Amino acid sequence: QVQLVESGGGLVQPGGSLNLSCVASDISFSSNVMGWYLQAPGKQRELVAAITSVGITDYADSVKGRFTISRDYAKNTVYLQMNSLKPEDTAVYICNAKTIRTRYDYWGQGTQVTVSS
Repeated sequence: QVQLVESGGGLVQPGGSLNLSCVASDISFSSNVMGWYLQAPGKQRELVAAITSVGITDYADSVKGRFTISRDYAKNTVYLQMNSLKPEDTAVYICNAKTIRTRYDYWGQGTQVTVSS
């Protein structure tokens, strides 16, 4: 059974940093694009960052230069390093795996990130 489990969220002051982790089970990084989405109340999910099976990355304009997505194949884990956090970054961050063959999406439960002074 495919499972995506996020961790690393929390409360941080503006300008601070967090490193989110997503451990993937029963899914191959070589067959999926991995990504992070944000979910805020009353809004649709929005792509924050993604990384392909060959390591190509893509970022939302709002996080370019501040966030970095990466993968560890040995640990089957994808990370989102979040620096220079702003209050508008506050949201639930959800791990996503999109199959290359069918474009089917798997989702984690999300981890809360709150940026506040």
